[in-house]
Amino acid sequence: MLADDEISVPEAVPDSSRVSEAGAGWRCAEEGRFVDLLPPPGEVEPFSWRHPGVLWRSRNDLVAKLFGDPSHDIRRAWVEALRKRRADVSFTMERPDEAFSFLLVGDTGEGDRSQYAVVPPMLAAGGDTDFMVVCSDVIYPGGDAADYRNKFFRPYAGYPAPIYAIPGNHDWYDGLRGFMRVFCDVKGEHDPPRRPGPRGLLARLLWRDPGPIDETALLRARDEHRGDDRQRAVQPAPYWAIDSPSLRIVAIDTGITGGIDRDQAAWLREVSAGPKPKLLITGKPLFADDRVKPCPIEGEPAGSGGVHDIVADPAHHYVAVVGGDIHNYQRYSRTLKDGRTIEYVVSGGGGAFMHATHTIPKTTLVGEDDFRCYPLRGDSLSRYSQLYARWLRMKWLALTPRDAAAAIVHRLGVDPVRENVRGVRPSWRARLVAALLGVPSGRRRRRSRRSLRLPVRKLPQHFRSEFADWDRPPFFKNFLRIEVAPDALTLACHGVSGCREQEDRPPCEDQVTIRLR
Repeated sequence: MLADDEISVPEAVPDSSRVSEAGAGWRCAEEGRFVDLLPPPGEVEPFSWRHPGVLWRSRNDLVAKLFGDPSHDIRRAWVEALRKRRADVSFTMERPDEAFSFLLVGDTGEGDRSQYAVVPPMLAAGGDTDFMVVCSDVIYPGGDAADYRNKFFRPYAGYPAPIYAIPGNHDWYDGLRGFMRVFCDVKGEHDPPRRPGPRGLLARLLWRDPGPIDETALLRARDEHRGDDRQRAVQPAPYWAIDSPSLRIVAIDTGITGGIDRDQAAWLREVSAGPKPKLLITGKPLFADDRVKPCPIEGEPAGSGGVHDIVADPAHHYVAVVGGDIHNYQRYSRTLKDGRTIEYVVSGGGGAFMHATHTIPKTTLVGEDDFRCYPLRGDSLSRYSQLYARWLRMKWLALTPRDAAAAIVHRLGVDPVRENVRGVRPSWRARLVAALLGVPSGRRRRRSRRSLRLPVRKLPQHFRSEFADWDRPPFFKNFLRIEVAPDALTLACHGVSGCREQEDRPPCEDQVTIRLR
């Protein structure tokens, strides 16, 4: 018989935000130990989207949208340079294991407290995985090589395995020079093509030239923080595939404005062929905010299905799609006409400011029972209401998580998630704040969209972000742990609040298992 001190008692599974407010981090007793990972004061300039210099360094996004996205031409130049190094490269990495696991984290690189807050829980839940993937926007605001020390090498110094990545729009603002040097080990510089006429001249004048790359400083940063041989890996291109006996992982580069070039499309169709189950990782999601975003292909007619059609084609056997760019977690479990189910996932909560989920309408792409999001709509509304109350100095705007969740239930006409909301009737104030902060009406959707609202998601990203960026728990960040077995693929979303009590066992906010055979 075992003595009392020898009896092993399993730890209770921590509450998620779907169970309690404490599980969401609203009752945070102490900040996590992530504060010990932060760069020393004075070593890094504080990051804020309110700073005009940050916005100016990000101006290539606006230039690309106004005058044409040059990333297709620049990408072709990079790929040509890679093919000169190895002419037969297929951009596919082979993995012999039938079973393996990896972490996926999206939109990481602000280099501030919210990015570092993700690190301890991520290592606790996934430090034993085989590799990690950064899905979009490795470095904010402009992808510069000089920022990799404190926004990539330092935060992930404790992760013992290789890290692969796909670039986001911000990584493209320096012509992809920093990304290609760090992840593909290739040097070079490729300027946007010169376009004729006044528009072309204006585009050249406004386009931000990339900053210099200090090779000595970059190598020192790598050696100091991720210098172990087990941590090093060179990926074949900005888009790539990992082929295993159980699953093929396909990752695409969607440039600045969210499309792929014709050469990448030809490669995508080639690696998508065959009966093997496939997972697509993309810089911008195909489903987000209850809308389909098909990811156009260069040279194909406007309105065509783009990458979405490639994924939906039954001959290609895709079982899931994970995209970054939107800074929260969403999952749409969609059953197609032929009876197949594809999981469409947004996972962009790896460190950047949070995009609201309370502005997501009652879902029409799938039923509400087949939709998940993190943070919950009510927690998102509560957090935003507190931010606006502080910014506008109007205390009446601030809603408790319970009041905000009740307002969501009333306005959208959906079932409550947490038990403490059942039967709660929202006050007129809560209903007014919900309307002002952009919660759609499930009953009067068209009229709701014309109503007066504060700018939660309607303004361009750089302007709305200042209302959605904070440095104290709960942060509502997330990461995925993905398990691949011979016959199943499991995606688990872990929430990150920044609270000490949740660092060692981050709550699982959502999990889905997909049969591969």
